[in-house]
Amino acid sequence: MRKPKIGLALGTGAARGWAHIGVLDALIEAGIEPDIVVGTSMGALVGGVYASGRHDILRDWAMSADRRVVASLIDVGFLAGGLVDGMRILDWLGGLEIARNIEDLELPFAAVATDLTTGREVWLREGPLDRAIRASISLPGIFSPVDIDGEWLVDGGLVNPVPVSVCRALGADFVIAVNLNEDLLGRRLLPEAVAAPDPDDRQKPGNWLDMVKSMPAALAAQVSGFKLFGNPGTTPGYFDVLGNALNIMQDHITRSRLAGEPPHVQILPRVIDIGLMDFHRAPEAIEEGRAAVERVLPIIEAKLGRSPAN
Repeated sequence: MRKPKIGLALGTGAARGWAHIGVLDALIEAGIEPDIVVGTSMGALVGGVYASGRHDILRDWAMSADRRVVASLIDVGFLAGGLVDGMRILDWLGGLEIARNIEDLELPFAAVATDLTTGREVWLREGPLDRAIRASISLPGIFSPVDIDGEWLVDGGLVNPVPVSVCRALGADFVIAVNLNEDLLGRRLLPEAVAAPDPDDRQKPGNWLDMVKSMPAALAAQVSGFKLFGNPGTTPGYFDVLGNALNIMQDHITRSRLAGEPPHVQILPRVIDIGLMDFHRAPEAIEEGRAAVERVLPIIEAKLGRSPAN
């Protein structure tokens, strides 16, 4: 019998998306390597880097990135339709030395985005990989949209948060889906302790404090002192409201899409305590990604007709 083509659908989840790294590590160690990779939002970023053969480099970077390193990737872009322009992220992707074009990848890959004008789901399967990733991660309200072939594209999580359907369309016989949107709702918005910015950062051009100074006063009050990563006040902050609104939307869309397009196996990392912009918490997310695979590995092995020794 022909070996089934394994498709891996990596879902959206902002900072929770670092869990995809742990998922890939655990699957590969178990001898389950995807033949097709599809990603939405952070799933597109991790999947695209993996398909480029730069997975280890990304893991090392994520494991060592603290708040200051993450903040260095943020560039203000109020006039471009979002808080963050995203040029530094493109530069960072280039530094990872990912493939130039999607068609150069050894594995079939697609990044899912949304046409901002029509609401149409867009599968990016050719062209510059970095811009496809940048389009797929363009969370409305945070990242500016990306113009690709005359279409303004934003985050694919608006239409297909866990892209099982795309895996099947690319020829997958067996689809493993990684859903980071399970049980997101119901978590109370509680004040969090927030670290103060390093005084040394004041000497660095283009840093976080420069970004805050360029913001409107009301917004600057929310995000100064790294409040982007948590709100110490008694009421929800800007990013608390935005993040939970996106969680509500993606929870409903994810449930609807997966009910109509169920994968063969669903991996559910328990990462609900990692906030929208908690990109400095990669070690926790990666470890939970590995643990989530271990919880369902016997099911995957059984459905693939393999024994654990294989």
